[in-house]
Amino acid sequence: MKNFLDHNFLLRTNTAQDLYHQVAKHLPIIDYHNHLMPQQVAANSSFENITQVWLNGDHYKWRAMRANGVAEKYITGDATDKEKFLKWAETVPYTLRNPLYHWTHLELQRYFGINDLLSPKTAEKIYEETTALLKTPQFSVHGLLERMHVEVICTTDDPTDTLEYHQQFAQQTASFKMLPAFRPDKAMQIDDSAIFNTYVDLLETVTNRSINNLSSYLEALKERHDYFAANGCCVSDHGLEHIYAEDYTESEITSIFDKIRQNKPISLLENQQFKSAMLIYFAQWDHEKGWVQQYHLGALRNNNTRMLRSIGPDTGWDSMGDFSQAKALSKFLNRLDQENQLTKTIIYNLNPADNELIATMVGNFNDGSIVGKVQFGAAWWFLDQKDGMTKQLNTLSNMGLLSRSVGMLTDSRSFLSFPRHEYFRRLLCDIFGEDIEQGELPNDTELIRKAIADICYYNARDYFNF
Repeated sequence: MKNFLDHNFLLRTNTAQDLYHQVAKHLPIIDYHNHLMPQQVAANSSFENITQVWLNGDHYKWRAMRANGVAEKYITGDATDKEKFLKWAETVPYTLRNPLYHWTHLELQRYFGINDLLSPKTAEKIYEETTALLKTPQFSVHGLLERMHVEVICTTDDPTDTLEYHQQFAQQTASFKMLPAFRPDKAMQIDDSAIFNTYVDLLETVTNRSINNLSSYLEALKERHDYFAANGCCVSDHGLEHIYAEDYTESEITSIFDKIRQNKPISLLENQQFKSAMLIYFAQWDHEKGWVQQYHLGALRNNNTRMLRSIGPDTGWDSMGDFSQAKALSKFLNRLDQENQLTKTIIYNLNPADNELIATMVGNFNDGSIVGKVQFGAAWWFLDQKDGMTKQLNTLSNMGLLSRSVGMLTDSRSFLSFPRHEYFRRLLCDIFGEDIEQGELPNDTELIRKAIADICYYNARDYFNF
């Protein structure tokens, strides 16, 4: 019987152990999609305690605490940081077989050297030990990233963001890069005209121009796209239930924009036409600059309207959706491909029922012009755990080229989340090791080690050109 979270955690064969420890373990990390706060990176912030760096903003943990009967006061409410941590410690023993149990103890080990299991019995000790360490310079934001050998992080930024913190960081000397990513979801979200018009007003202020029609709106957004590029951005990202690909004319989109600005009602078709058009505009700009565009598909957000009104979005009330994905995605990619405006693209799905759909869809638009031009993205959100990662890797292996994959990302708001790359790398090495020992892959050291290194690091380095 193996010990929990030992040296060979998740590595079931000698070959897997060799691949991980000799190849994957020490490779740098390129984290090309996350939700870290640029202000904290630029300021090289420190944290007063582990709650601030570990629990604040982590809706994975929040959902588990709620399921364990913890009151909201101890999650997003006004309880003290220590009280919140103690409630998390009460919850952890009940997360057995949830990935949070692995992540919690992996993060305590990797960052703080703590091997104790977190529980009410150990909570006080762990809180004090981690608090003491976090007060030292080695545990500032930069120190935490350097500890994990992070080479690049791409944050998630709205077109109206000033990017001032990216600019401040660019003037610093650091062992890693921080680059912005263009996330224009709000710029096409017209379900609530009042909220959208407030956003357009903000865009007017940021660009110092009047926006009174579709043309001026697109000019303002394109100006921000150019501004992002001037500040090192080479990645865009979209969080959508599904791709929109309705037919439309420019005159129709012009008319729809005018209606929205006048707070007039629009039809469901008009709503979808506008979103379809905006996706095409963004994709054309991305292609023009040679950016990588990412589409995160399938989340059903803000299901609990009572809690949404109480504490806002992105607080743990989202789930998988069962949207129809294939036809619209095909139509969208095909239009861009026909017009020679399809840039490098990564598609992520949240519903595992869509694994094979996405894996085969991306193959329709790999035309040999770029290695891995259109990619089936890594297991995302609810799927970035052992079962979800394994299924994504196996699906990609069966229907595409795993050896050309750009690997893992954190998609996280926490500076303690980077062991997820280790988790992915261990599972990857385990899969290859098992296949080799079963005679399903050749025991060719040079061939296999290159594949592991490429998936963990080199493919992303070359694909994004950071």
